[in-house]
Amino acid sequence: MSDTHVEIATIASNLRAVRARIDDSCRAVGRNSADITLIAVGKFHPAASCRAAIAAGQSDFGENRVQEAAVKWPALRSEFPEIRLHLIGPLQTNKVKEAVSLFDVIQSIDRPKLAVAVAEQMAKQGRRPACLIQVNTGEEDQKAGIAPAEADGFIAQCRDGLGLPILGLMCIPPADEPPSLHFALLREIARRNQLSALSMGMSADYEDAIRFGATHVRVGTAIFGARPAPA
Repeated sequence: MSDTHVEIATIASNLRAVRARIDDSCRAVGRNSADITLIAVGKFHPAASCRAAIAAGQSDFGENRVQEAAVKWPALRSEFPEIRLHLIGPLQTNKVKEAVSLFDVIQSIDRPKLAVAVAEQMAKQGRRPACLIQVNTGEEDQKAGIAPAEADGFIAQCRDGLGLPILGLMCIPPADEPPSLHFALLREIARRNQLSALSMGMSADYEDAIRFGATHVRVGTAIFGARPAPA
């Protein structure tokens, strides 16, 4: 069997395993696994790996960088128009035009200047990708996201002031703290703002995130294996 066929089989097997664990996690807390969107994170993985996941039935993919997605995805999406592409990494204002045209979901709205730029580009392009607000639940200086104390006002500004299609919230918990504390905080902010989507949980903690109400889980390594070095 060629290396290509081995990779395809491995990715398909990994996807089955992740989906089974999602099913088990949902069953344990009385949730329906159909309500969980699995996002396969393709950061630094080649188009061939994403193609293998598509062949195994995966339809939602996440990318951290606009420039990487712009190279990898246009050809794949012309071939597989059902694919939904999520931007899950920080978005610079100079990349907003490209992001609005390329992505179906932007999960990293995190500051007023960016929100205004996204709203302006949506109006210019006549395209309205769904949006999530990223909350920096650990208030880490090196990490993107609106501070929890500022989240309510920012949500109102984005949703009511700018008319952005805000579906919910996203977070990336600190690596050295129990993620459940941050999942619970994000869930509470969403509850009081009547937002239904919660993007939280990655390869190491998505089962815990489901227990706390995640509707979207972002899984890369558990599907594609170790992330290759950037080109």
